[in-house]
Amino acid sequence: MGAKELGGRRDEADARDPKAEFERHGDDVRAWLSGRWTVEHAGSVEREMASLVDAAADCGRVLFDLSEIDRLDTLGAWVLDRTRHDFGAQGVAADFVGVRSEHHILLNEVAYRGFQPEPVKSSPGFRDLLADVGEAVVNAGRDFAHGVSFLGEVIAALTRVVVNPRRFRVPALTNQLEQIAFRGVPIIVLICFLVGCIVAQQGLFQLQRFGAQTFVVNLVGILVLRELGVLLTSIMVAGRSGAAFTAEIGSMKMREEIDALRVMGLDPIEVLIVPRILALVIGLPILAFLGSMAALLGAGLVAWIYGDIVPDVFLTRLKATIEFKTFLVGMIKAPFMALVIGLIASMEGMRVEGSAESLGRHVTSSVVKSIFMVIVLDGFFAMFFAAIRL
Repeated sequence: MGAKELGGRRDEADARDPKAEFERHGDDVRAWLSGRWTVEHAGSVEREMASLVDAAADCGRVLFDLSEIDRLDTLGAWVLDRTRHDFGAQGVAADFVGVRSEHHILLNEVAYRGFQPEPVKSSPGFRDLLADVGEAVVNAGRDFAHGVSFLGEVIAALTRVVVNPRRFRVPALTNQLEQIAFRGVPIIVLICFLVGCIVAQQGLFQLQRFGAQTFVVNLVGILVLRELGVLLTSIMVAGRSGAAFTAEIGSMKMREEIDALRVMGLDPIEVLIVPRILALVIGLPILAFLGSMAALLGAGLVAWIYGDIVPDVFLTRLKATIEFKTFLVGMIKAPFMALVIGLIASMEGMRVEGSAESLGRHVTSSVVKSIFMVIVLDGFFAMFFAAIRL
């Protein structure tokens, strides 16, 4: 290879390298940029920009002339915009001139943004505590107002279904009943059976001190039928079916399937939510009844083993202790708890945004709010029944 040919190739390589030539007139600096400002020349790009920053440290204005740049990729555009941003942060006016249309688009796309400073963490004080409490109260009020509005939408959709029964989707209701009631029976019965055993065992051990172990039948019968059976069932349904509702509706919201239903002229509340809430209102009382019977069965078994209370004596005393209104008190609560669980689960599902993090957050919120509201509702019913002496 001849010296002339080698020298020509070196000149061509030098022409491709990024160059920044600048000239100063008073407080103004004009920089002429040329060559290829690409990732292959990343080191040269940084060096040229560093030399320009040093030369224009105390000037008032910098103009970048980009008309001679052969090629510009994302790295080069980012470095240029970063340098302009740094000049602006120092109070130096900086701008681009002679920019080609394709380079202008790239510069706009890779506009530099500096890192936000980390917020200063202050030690929590009484004022911050009051602010957090106030924010929680405001958010609770907004959730309540949104829940009432959502309940109105559900009632309106249900009214349309009642007026025109052909709009109702029976297969959807049947499928939800299978998922909520039929497939939920094993876990509900098992949990209530074990809790009935535990309550009876602890009651026996405490009442034996006074020679009144037979009163464990009264304790378990009233506690299970009035409170424990429906409460345990509602909590289990909130954690099982309520979370499933939120996840299903939230996933449809993320994939824009709910928007597709609206585009097709269908009401998502009528199609998705009404069948689920009706299935809950029908299925939860059935599960509560089965759970109460399982708890009584467990209590009777433990009373027989630990307290020598044979099944005939247990059933006879249970019949003498329990009135129909005791059973009725527990069953009256079930549809209302089902309605609350269905509304909260569906509402949280409709509020899911387009990320998996949002889905997980709303599923967790659905379960927590449902369990909390079930317990609060049970307390209200307890006060109401005590006021009317039921």
